[in-house]
Amino acid sequence: MPTTPNALRTLTEDPDFAITLSDGCRLSARVWMPEDAGDDPVPVILEYLPYRKRDGTCARDALTHPWFAERGYACVRVDMRGNGDSHGVMEDEYAPQEQADAVEVINFLAAQPWCNGRVGMMGISWGGFNGLQVAALAPEPLKAVITLCSTVDRFADDIHYKGGCLLNENLGWGATMWSYSSKAPDPALRPDWREMWLERLKAEPFLPETWLRHQRRDAYWRHGSVIEDYSAIKAKVLAVGGWGDAYKNAVPQLVEALPDAKGIVGPWVHKYPHFAVPEPRIGFLQEALRWWDRWLKDADTGVENDPDYRAYLMDGVRPARWYAERPGRWIAEANGATAHLDTQALHLTDTGLSPTAGPLTQTVTSPAHCGAESGEYCAIWLGPETPGDQRGDDALSTTFDSAPLEQDMDIVGAPQITLTLASDQPQAQIAVRLNHIHPDGAATRITYGVLNLSHRTSAADPTPMPRGTAQNITFKLDHIAYRVPKGHRLRVSISDAYWPLLWPSPTPTKLSLSAGRIDIPQRPTFGGDEHIFEPPTAAEPWQVDTLRPDAHVRRQETDTVTGTVSLIIEDDFGEVRDSEHGLVSGAIAREHWSIHPDDPLSAKGTCHWTDTLTRDDIALRTEARCEMTSDATRFHLTARIEAFENDTLIYSRDVAKSIARDHL
Repeated sequence: MPTTPNALRTLTEDPDFAITLSDGCRLSARVWMPEDAGDDPVPVILEYLPYRKRDGTCARDALTHPWFAERGYACVRVDMRGNGDSHGVMEDEYAPQEQADAVEVINFLAAQPWCNGRVGMMGISWGGFNGLQVAALAPEPLKAVITLCSTVDRFADDIHYKGGCLLNENLGWGATMWSYSSKAPDPALRPDWREMWLERLKAEPFLPETWLRHQRRDAYWRHGSVIEDYSAIKAKVLAVGGWGDAYKNAVPQLVEALPDAKGIVGPWVHKYPHFAVPEPRIGFLQEALRWWDRWLKDADTGVENDPDYRAYLMDGVRPARWYAERPGRWIAEANGATAHLDTQALHLTDTGLSPTAGPLTQTVTSPAHCGAESGEYCAIWLGPETPGDQRGDDALSTTFDSAPLEQDMDIVGAPQITLTLASDQPQAQIAVRLNHIHPDGAATRITYGVLNLSHRTSAADPTPMPRGTAQNITFKLDHIAYRVPKGHRLRVSISDAYWPLLWPSPTPTKLSLSAGRIDIPQRPTFGGDEHIFEPPTAAEPWQVDTLRPDAHVRRQETDTVTGTVSLIIEDDFGEVRDSEHGLVSGAIAREHWSIHPDDPLSAKGTCHWTDTLTRDDIALRTEARCEMTSDATRFHLTARIEAFENDTLIYSRDVAKSIARDHL
């Protein structure tokens, strides 16, 4: 695969490039570009985020944007409205205002004398989402998108609801944004920083409340879900994901749906692939450069001839809460992703998983704390976040084991579960895990899926389960590429609770199974790599002085007096001083999730973020707290934001909301 030769160009950098929108709101951008771009215009690569370019994304920005800029691009990292060093206030994630601003930004940048009129958007997570969303608006200069760790369906495959079940990440990530968006601009860049900060604090929404008011797939979620109309996307899309990340399904979905789209999925968690973990990393910057050079410079880089789908087939390994490396191999599908692969049906029977159907008379009734080894919904902070040994959860679930495999099995795609079941309660949920069982009994989670049974026929128009009446349900587990070795077993594990990943149903339930089948997509087994990537490279890392190192804790506790089970998370992200401009920034996040095994209404989640900024003799701090509980009919949310200047409280606000449960 050729990499376009580019003579390295000398760079200039602007840390606070102004983009003034039509309503007068000034956005702040950090721009890297060749210093001769005025004489030899270049395309723009735009990354458009709320995560603070001055301190929040500096580490990854330093590794990435200058590398492209040296090779003939203007890399523009914009703080969106109401965040970082930009003016205004942010209403919500992926709001129409955010997208309209992005279109203005693209048209503004394309018209600059140093731009050749072509723009690409690149981003991970939020930036991956809005790259697709803006592409669906089809601004004329936007010719290409690289979307990483994103989704095509905001309801079905984001941090709010999965299979119609309420993810606890709805509160967890809402707490993160409650914290991030409450931070002040850098006083060195804005003489009106204090006024901006107070405006932001007063207007900032508590987003978990907003999201919890939409418990079904309504117009709120359809907005920004590009699955609604793939044909609206005209830009060329390269989609990238990781098997250790929450957002992996969009890559094969985009490859199957969009002409000329290409997809890459590695073993990684929620990070860019040139510095992601677990290993192996790839030369992502080189791959991206080939994409940009083809669609923004008309260079013949051969990207059209790349396989449509390149995925890392992970060897089945023992369960661990963290992996430094995943052994395996790269596989390649020339046309399409996985839809064309054959599937093998295994039936759930009273004697286990079987190639042939048989009697099934099992019940599922799990204690409320089942799911302790689920890991984080979105592994991102580099602590012990991945799923652990599933044996503990399997003991609280109904399980079905296969015979030892007669040969290696390469599972590539999204397994599908089909069940006939009856519920003794109108509101129930189900979690299905496909596990790899090692000869000594250790259980590695291969993939999983969940379903709110009220959403069994429609996520937009849910209906209660009829008590005691068998219903047919079908849903897909997450995409995966995983090799189960010969002689090992498969296990399907089914529970009606999955805490702390999912908020529980309001009452204990009993599900009666009378038929079941799992269809497992399989790919013929081959030996070595079918695709070779260049090794990773990057620009020089962010230069900082570390004042406090980072540290990460995940601790499970059982109160032997009350029986309450808790997960305690403490992520200290440390504190650093930017070696160039001197801003000191730090953060600590804390989460506590507790439940009693016999009482789903005992569920409780609390989050507390501390963020600090220090500039010369100005010390700024925000404390962002929130909590969620529920009863049988309502969710209860409380939150408080506090802002301190030199340890003096200058602003505080409390939120208390009670929201009706809607088939949850």
